[in-house]
Amino acid sequence: MTGKQLHLNLFIYPDGHHEAAWRHPDSETDRILDITYYQELAQRAEAAKFDAVFFADGPSLAENIQYAARFRLEPITVMTAIVAATERIGVIGTASTTYTEPYNLARQLSSLDHLSKGRAGWNIVTTGAANAALNFGLDAHPLHRDRYARAEEYVEVITKLWDSWEDDAVVADRESGVFADVDKIHRVDHSGRFFKVRGPLNAPRSPQGRPVYVQAGSSEDGRAFAARWAEAIFTAHQTLGSAQEFYADIKQRAQAQGRDPRGLKVLPGISPFIASTAKEAEELHDRFNELTQPEYSLAQLNRLTGVDLSSYDLDGPFPREIIDTDEERSEGSRFQLVLDIVEREDPTLRQLCHRLAGARGHRVVTGTPDQVADTIEEWAEHGAADGFNVMPPWLPGGIEVFIEEVVPILRRRGLFRTEYTGRTLRDHLGLERPASQYAPTHAKESA
Repeated sequence: MTGKQLHLNLFIYPDGHHEAAWRHPDSETDRILDITYYQELAQRAEAAKFDAVFFADGPSLAENIQYAARFRLEPITVMTAIVAATERIGVIGTASTTYTEPYNLARQLSSLDHLSKGRAGWNIVTTGAANAALNFGLDAHPLHRDRYARAEEYVEVITKLWDSWEDDAVVADRESGVFADVDKIHRVDHSGRFFKVRGPLNAPRSPQGRPVYVQAGSSEDGRAFAARWAEAIFTAHQTLGSAQEFYADIKQRAQAQGRDPRGLKVLPGISPFIASTAKEAEELHDRFNELTQPEYSLAQLNRLTGVDLSSYDLDGPFPREIIDTDEERSEGSRFQLVLDIVEREDPTLRQLCHRLAGARGHRVVTGTPDQVADTIEEWAEHGAADGFNVMPPWLPGGIEVFIEEVVPILRRRGLFRTEYTGRTLRDHLGLERPASQYAPTHAKESA
């Protein structure tokens, strides 16, 4: 054992991460539009000393809403309600660089970081859903490379805005009547290919300097982007070897950018089916898979591969020969993940659908609490993970059993904290607070 301390996030999907979770009798489907449901989940995770709760998002309605609870509540609104009901746990939400503007998002997330006393994180996405374009006056979704080019400039701009007030710009001197030192508040005067923003931000620098930068792309463009900007990266892997390759590659890329690789935390997703015996855990997993709707499963597979497979025999072999490897027809890294499963396991179409039903390509683990903990420890100790995004198959029971049965094992093995040692999300993740690029000492170091 290396004595490595893991980071754990609770990734909250409305009913849970299995696509049929809403049909399971133990899910609380009647509460998924009730804010107290999300507050209670966050409170459970905070009591277990998790680093953060995480919310995915997308700016369009899923085409297969007929068969699953895959609507989206706006994350910043939900996170604001959560920080009012918690004290220490971080909150990470998704916002698109393709379909938002830097100034507006800078204000929203800075406000959240202030109101939470430094617990905010931003999951930076370029948006993969092509139909989102039609909600924003565009005729077509921008190409993958163009979305990443915009994302690069977007993060440059928003970082300037969050840095535009130096830390000591607020004087609040009642005697002199000076509230702010205007020499320490800077226009950003950005003019680029995608954005023209004068600045400064209309609020002081937030407790963390800026929210934690999180990213979830594992394509070539995604890896390059993460190496430059990400402080935590969410990623999907089915095998230890794949996770190790990604971990080593992303750390090396960060180092090549002049960064300390320890400042980028790699957090794969894990979706555990837990029971008192391995057989019972497999049976639990099977019960969820029996609730899947083939129409939904095939639509998910279409989204990942770019191919309509609805006319093929579910119990026949997966038709590998019809898959086009053009990345623009797929979701990049997830597309490759599906191909890897097909080539490694040679599943039927139905078996492949069931393999992806649990967590959309993230690692599904079935077993006893000790077996789940063994998998977590193996990945942590063998260069595959700095922690995990825990993706319960159903809620709230799926996270309750993980907290009650697996977390104590991780603590006994010295892998997870028993108490928080700091107050901010950066503290939890062991990340430094960045200096403002406009501060004199930082400007001298950068010269």
